[in-house]
Amino acid sequence: MIIVMGVCGCGKSSVGEALAERHGLPFLDADDYHPKANVEKMSNGVALQDEDRWPWFKILSKAINEKSTDTGSSVCGCSALKRSYRRYLSEHIDRPVLYVHLHGSKELLFERLSARKDHYMPSSLLESQLATLEQPQSDENAIVVSIDQSIANIVSQIETYLTTRS
Repeated sequence: MIIVMGVCGCGKSSVGEALAERHGLPFLDADDYHPKANVEKMSNGVALQDEDRWPWFKILSKAINEKSTDTGSSVCGCSALKRSYRRYLSEHIDRPVLYVHLHGSKELLFERLSARKDHYMPSSLLESQLATLEQPQSDENAIVVSIDQSIANIVSQIETYLTTRS
C-alpha cells in the first residue's frame, strides 16, 4: 500500500495515478472521500482542523481496505500532513503502508496551485497546509521525493526505492 502525501499542489493525484497504472493497482484520491462540509470549508478558504479530518480518515481507511481486497494493494493520494494522521492511517489499513512525501518549494507549489482550474482547494490554503505539515521522520516508513522534476522521473525514483527495498 502506497500513500502519496504532501501539501496541496505537490502532485499527489498525478503521481499516484501514474504509479497505480504502472503497477496495475487501484488509485484512490482522498479528496473524493471528504464529507461535503469539508469541501465547503476548503472551497470558502477555511482550513480544516483535526476534528474535520478524523471522520475523513475513518472513511478513507475503510475505502482503501475495500479497494485493496482484490489486488492486495492500492495507491492513494492523501495529504497525510501530520504524523498522527499517518499513524492513524497505518493502524487502520490492513497492510503495511509506504508514505511517499512529495516535497517542493513554496514558490513552486504556489505556482502550480495558481494554474489549477476546477479544484475546490484555493491557493490561499497553501500557508495553512505548510504550517500543518510534519515532515516524515526516520522511524516512519516513508521516502521524500522532490517535485521539481517530471512525473515520470518521480515515479522512477519511487520504483527504484521499491526495487532496492525488496
